[in-house]
Amino acid sequence: MLNALIFDVDGTLADTERVHLAAFNHAFDTEGLDWHWDTALYTRLLEISGGKERMLHHWRSVQPGLTELGAGAVQATIDRLHELKTAHYENAVRSGAVQLRPGVLALMNEARAQGLGLAIATTTSPVNIAALLRTAIGDHWRSQFLAVGDASSSPIKKPHPQVYLQVLRDMELPASDCLAFEDSANGLRAATAAGLRTVITPNSFTDHHDFSGALRVVSDLGAIGLAQLREWHAHA
Repeated sequence: MLNALIFDVDGTLADTERVHLAAFNHAFDTEGLDWHWDTALYTRLLEISGGKERMLHHWRSVQPGLTELGAGAVQATIDRLHELKTAHYENAVRSGAVQLRPGVLALMNEARAQGLGLAIATTTSPVNIAALLRTAIGDHWRSQFLAVGDASSSPIKKPHPQVYLQVLRDMELPASDCLAFEDSANGLRAATAAGLRTVITPNSFTDHHDFSGALRVVSDLGAIGLAQLREWHAHA
């Protein structure tokens, strides 16, 4: 029986990546770095989950001899960049730069009306989740979800299944009772490793990924209702 829907955030609930990209570049400019990520580079960097991890990977690629100096100066710089990036992203979301993808809110409302639980399983930070969902749903957004797993509660990033395993424990449901929604290969691998059947809604940054093993790959959730999901789940 299908009892819960578990959603990734960035790229799945909303097309956030272009806004994240602009926020990263804003942080680099603010700190006086000569880094600039274009769409092609950022698309490759998205294969690494987590903003801090992404920046550290890039730093090591442009400075192969990078080492920690002065009691963690590298990590301190990464942390400062991430704070600047997050603040810029939050402001952009509050100004209306990001909306939920087609069908997402309708599906959530239908699921709640029929007694299904909702959950979030993401590697993004709590402030990013709150900025998006407070704008899209309202200040009461947290009450709509049985569980929220994020970078603070599950620090091992996707494709590791840690965040999905945490959310399943928090909901006290087996993976067989749930469906996951993802947009990337790393997300699919994480959900699958946790035993979850997964519906993929790719975007322009991930439509080239290998989605072998997904329950379904659809352009968005605009034409997908709970009856369709129950049928897919039952016949998986």
